[in-house]
Amino acid sequence: MENLENRTTEQIRRLIRTGKFMRPTTGLCDKYLQANLVIISQKSAFDFLLFCHRNPKPCPILDVTDVGSFEPKMVAPGADLRTDLPLYNIFQNGELLEKVRDIRQYWRDDFVAFLIGCSFSFEAAMIEANLPVRHIEENKNVPMYISNIPCETAGSFSGDLVVSMRPFTPIQAIKAVEITSKFPKAHGAPIHFGDPTKIGISNINKPDFGDQVSIKDEEIPVFWACGVTPQLAIKNSGVNFAITHAPGYMFITDIKA
Repeated sequence: MENLENRTTEQIRRLIRTGKFMRPTTGLCDKYLQANLVIISQKSAFDFLLFCHRNPKPCPILDVTDVGSFEPKMVAPGADLRTDLPLYNIFQNGELLEKVRDIRQYWRDDFVAFLIGCSFSFEAAMIEANLPVRHIEENKNVPMYISNIPCETAGSFSGDLVVSMRPFTPIQAIKAVEITSKFPKAHGAPIHFGDPTKIGISNINKPDFGDQVSIKDEEIPVFWACGVTPQLAIKNSGVNFAITHAPGYMFITDIKA
């Protein structure tokens, strides 16, 4: 893989659009916000907007497109949400139908797209503070888990909170709280650290999304609210059709973190 360190956000999106970058986006454009994506019909958009409003920790909204528009004008003018993410999930009647690299064939004039903040956006600050980010060190996707923490319901949208995990020593965890609390658009401070069973995670070595990472003897798992949460809400809602990013394969915005 070529060195992407000095690429602009627009250049990275172009690489994704042309199929030259197809991996999880952790570590890319580290000074800029990355975003989760949810695309649903105008008919369901208000209820989903209300779900995000009632659950701002996992669903900090960065942009909402005009009906039928695939351009996120507020966060990346000129970008194309149909092509500029490395991998998408297609949902039909609440069930995951398939994963695709391009959604132009699925686009409809009644679609509304939501871009939601992502915890990848604060990882550069962690690294600058000499905190280890294990999934980057191990060249993996971040581990994500379905917790037993219920979200606030809005219309047909409901479900439990999804969390991402990064392991730290207790002293490092305190520093991580201080750093990430400054990033409210990227889920902010963690929601739990320590015993994963306290939030309904029975096996820390089997994430529901992403990859398992190593946890050293002196480390504890630290959990952040995650923008994959809306995908559970979509499954529970049974909406007839929806498109999201695949977990870990985010949209790169032009907005500084």
